[in-house]
Amino acid sequence: MNDRSVYPLGKRRTLIVFFGLMLGMLLAALDQTIVSTALPRITQDLGGFEHYSWVFSAYMLGATVTVPLYGKLSDIYGRRPLFLIGIALFSTGSIVCGLSVSMGMLIAGRAIQGLGAGGLIPLAVAAIGDIIPPRSRGKWQGVTGVVFAASSVLGPAVGGWLTDNASWRWCFFVNLPLAAVALVVVWFGFVRRPALEKHTIDYVGALLLTTGAIAGLLAAVWGGTQYPWSSPIIIGLFNAQAEDELIRIAERERDPGAREEALARLRRLGTPRAMAYLDRHR
Repeated sequence: MNDRSVYPLGKRRTLIVFFGLMLGMLLAALDQTIVSTALPRITQDLGGFEHYSWVFSAYMLGATVTVPLYGKLSDIYGRRPLFLIGIALFSTGSIVCGLSVSMGMLIAGRAIQGLGAGGLIPLAVAAIGDIIPPRSRGKWQGVTGVVFAASSVLGPAVGGWLTDNASWRWCFFVNLPLAAVALVVVWFGFVRRPALEKHTIDYVGALLLTTGAIAGLLAAVWGGTQYPWSSPIIIGLFNAQAEDELIRIAERERDPGAREEALARLRRLGTPRAMAYLDRHR
């Protein structure tokens, strides 16, 4: 049987592209475990211990809000260009982090890394579905488990070794050669074109989803540390998350029952923004 009847790219090219996708996934998975061991030295050099948690929170925030956007845009424009954008953003963030002279600059770099990482793992999994036939997909996707296992084992050791023997900055610069290889492999290997289908982008829904996720994450990060859980700021952030989700459902859900339920919950929420929305949609 011809390879192309089983693998759309041919088996050889599929192996090459799969290697690039796994490298991209390794970047996102490895970065968290490497940085965690270097962070005490980083805060010692840059100061700003009070912003310690934001080194992780900025990365998580960037990754969380971009996952659904990468997914939708990749359905329209294809996995390859969005995966390459993810690698480019992740590499840019790594450079900013490695050159940081203050904790604020490091946090900004981590946020940029997160914007790229939000596409690396989900798009790698989605791309596997595009280039691997269903009957063979299970064993290929099993390799993703090996990637995460390797990152959890190697990350702390590599991060500690680089911090002690070179500099904590190399915990970020070490991403660049891996990213370069992944970018070249995917650029030249993954040439499959997306199907030409009509798609629409729900910009309002995407904005509400993003702002809701940001509000929820900020409440989870700040609650109990910078502000008490019962403080108006934390309660307001959780309310904002609930409002965004309920308004998104009321605006975009096709099921009339779900819309009515969302409107009823907004009414029970009783916040000024919720009541203003209900007044406009009577």
